[in-house]
Amino acid sequence: MDKQYFLAKRVLVDQSWRDQQILTVDENGYIEAIDRYEQHKYDDKKVIDLGETILLPGLIDSHVHGAMGHDVMDATHHALDSMSTFFAQNGVTGFLATTVTAPPVKIEAALKQIGLSTQSGVSGAELLGGYLEGPYFTEKNRGAHPTEWFRDLTVAELKSWQALAGDTLRKVALAPEKSNALEIIKHLKSCDIKVMLGHTDADFDTVNRALDAGADGIVHCYNGMRGLHHRDPGVVGAGLCHPNSYVEMIADGHHVHPTAIDVAYRCCGERLTLITDAMQAAGMPDGQYQLGEYQVNVVEGVVRTDAGGLAGSTLILKNAVFNLSNWLNMPLEKAWLRASLTPAKSLGIEHELGSLVVGKKASMVALSITDHQVEQTWVNGVSVYSR
Repeated sequence: MDKQYFLAKRVLVDQSWRDQQILTVDENGYIEAIDRYEQHKYDDKKVIDLGETILLPGLIDSHVHGAMGHDVMDATHHALDSMSTFFAQNGVTGFLATTVTAPPVKIEAALKQIGLSTQSGVSGAELLGGYLEGPYFTEKNRGAHPTEWFRDLTVAELKSWQALAGDTLRKVALAPEKSNALEIIKHLKSCDIKVMLGHTDADFDTVNRALDAGADGIVHCYNGMRGLHHRDPGVVGAGLCHPNSYVEMIADGHHVHPTAIDVAYRCCGERLTLITDAMQAAGMPDGQYQLGEYQVNVVEGVVRTDAGGLAGSTLILKNAVFNLSNWLNMPLEKAWLRASLTPAKSLGIEHELGSLVVGKKASMVALSITDHQVEQTWVNGVSVYSR
């Protein structure tokens, strides 16, 4: 790849805006320089004028199950590749392919395919690895996870699944009240795998012990967990207040009330991590779909089981950003970073992704100034979508 020079009206450099900037991308897809545009310095260069756009870091969806009729549990490269293409069209440059509770043979097939597709690469947003959501949960706050496939935590099983995934497993979600939870957290952390706490009825002290032992945060805050009570702070209270806890949030207006998101943000600030938890109906019309072992119904974009419980979402990550910005009266750039820099930090990859800084990968998005539509998306300096 030749060196590239991009001219943008405004660029979000680190965490603040700069006007009329040239962003130089080197032959390996890394940002070499970000400078004020002075025409005489670039007369002999092929400058790519991005027109009436703003340039931002690519979004990272660190918890997503599917899109466009495809699901991670399909366990095919085609499914993961199709998802990545759809994500790129919507400003996402990286994602974690997230599993659900299912028979072990299905989980194993999904993990194996995630490993293969991570190594071979996909066409759109970069596949950053896998996120094992289930089967290590408890019944009370099971959500759309079938209890008959819940399992005990063992180091041996996790080691075998890590090997099947080709060491591309990046996150594991579990209920901290399960036996051996602290031992498992320490094992996973020794393998540089992040641990999230969810689908749990654990009390405040149990969650705090897990976070102190190295757990990294809570799964889709407020949903699938013991809530906040003034005499029992529960999972929510522990997750919002522990300084090392990243807090996943589904900002679709259905899973969590905007005021509850505001409360969470006031508590955890930049630890708030926007996710979609989207399933195969994202980008698709209403109707019947599959989420793991459940058939679910999508009505007006809201996904529910036959029993009426929420079952993932059809949320698109950039819309979560716009919702957060509007609901909390937050500057766009600040909301955007909660879906780019914060998830990068939660995965320990902020040295390469999450913000536009010299030395990081040129995974970035150009939005139109007028209506904030995605005009172009690049992954590691390569254009993967252009409107």
